[in-house]
Amino acid sequence: MLIFDCNGVLVDSEAIVATVAAQELTQAGFSVAPEVVSRFFAGRRPIDMLADIEAATRRRLPANFAVTLAAATLRRLRSELRPTAHMAYALTWLRGPKVVASSSPLDRVRVSLETTGLLRFFDPYLFSASDVSRGKPAPDLFLNVAARMQVAPQECIVVEDSPAGVAAATAAGMTPIGFVGGTHSSPNLGAYLTSAGARAVIADMRALKSTVVALRGW
Repeated sequence: MLIFDCNGVLVDSEAIVATVAAQELTQAGFSVAPEVVSRFFAGRRPIDMLADIEAATRRRLPANFAVTLAAATLRRLRSELRPTAHMAYALTWLRGPKVVASSSPLDRVRVSLETTGLLRFFDPYLFSASDVSRGKPAPDLFLNVAARMQVAPQECIVVEDSPAGVAAATAAGMTPIGFVGGTHSSPNLGAYLTSAGARAVIADMRALKSTVVALRGW
């Protein structure tokens, strides 16, 4: 089974999400740059990001800030989001079951895939870390997906763009592929993904099928 992260893998959303988060946090009196959001919170649940910010600053965010941030993010995604380059091509040629496992809430995953025309490849197999106790880099989300789909973890390949996501897949006993082709990717991202456990790293989704075949012989 192939498991895809959503943000930064299926859709080129990380720059949008980080910009919105930085703007909303700054308006709330927590001055932060989009680059800082990307660096420390890529691949993680929004709820965990906000908890870490409160812990680090020893200040409470405004009431309902999470709701405000979610709404602002959805508005920007609906108007600006695009699929990752060559994503539809890759999904068309990949055989076997495919699911999405994202740190984002399920409504944001669905909006992202509907906006970019990719929902048809996955629906109804969409899973969110909101439904498990611990977000990435803990393995809970991926283990939940394997259990729900009745597939052994060692039979799963995970495509991820963040060290947290790759670490989660590794901890779950799955085979991670790192993706560094998003517009948000830094020059060092490939090395970070490899250090987290990625078995292969690609920069172009047209290479995904051959990489999957090489790893598992699918």
